Amino acid sequence: MNRKLLFISGISLIILAFITAVVLYQQQAGGGQNPALVERPGAPVKGPHDARVTIVEFFDPACGTCADFYPLVQQLIEAYPGKVRVMMRYAPLHTGSDQVVLMLEAAHRQGKYWQALEMLFNNQRRWIVGHTSQPGPARALLNAIALDHAQLDADMTNPEVIGVVQRDMQDLQSLGVRATPEFFVNGKPLPSFGYRQLADLVKETVEKSY
Repeated sequence: MNRKLLFISGISLIILAFITAVVLYQQQAGGGQNPALVERPGAPVKGPHDARVTIVEFFDPACGTCADFYPLVQQLIEAYPGKVRVMMRYAPLHTGSDQVVLMLEAAHRQGKYWQALEMLFNNQRRWIVGHTSQPGPARALLNAIALDHAQLDADMTNPEVIGVVQRDMQDLQSLGVRATPEFFVNGKPLPSFGYRQLADLVKETVEKSY
């Protein structure tokens, strides 16, 4: 009986060690991040949906560096036709930006996300004062876009829209995102921040994925 118990215990330890090894391997392959935290179904995506390489960007629309990187990320999508896409997730770290990302998500529900984002990025000086977002002027800018504006305002208080922003906030905290923009490529974070680092990681991931 004791030998049988020892045998069962030994097998259990082997199975446990195998499971642990698999988990560690999966974490290393994904840069140590949980893919379920990095990507969110339904988030705005630019590029082919079947692309094997996904750049996930946590951003704040009030972030000047995010605005600077916007065309650079577009260049990476164009550099690898059909192979790379970008997924945008909210990180409203500036005061007042929580209301601005609600506008963006409400515009997303009408299929006008990218127009709204570009309008805000291109006119940051008109709605940011002292690193603080001013939701009123930001909302006024969106009047120039062909939207159902009554629906937009209603959706900004929609629990589903609010829930999307809350989900992104929870995930960025779990991932340790403390500044924007923060990039992940197929779940792997940049080794250090910079466009060259992002471009190199995208290139490396494309070569491994195709």
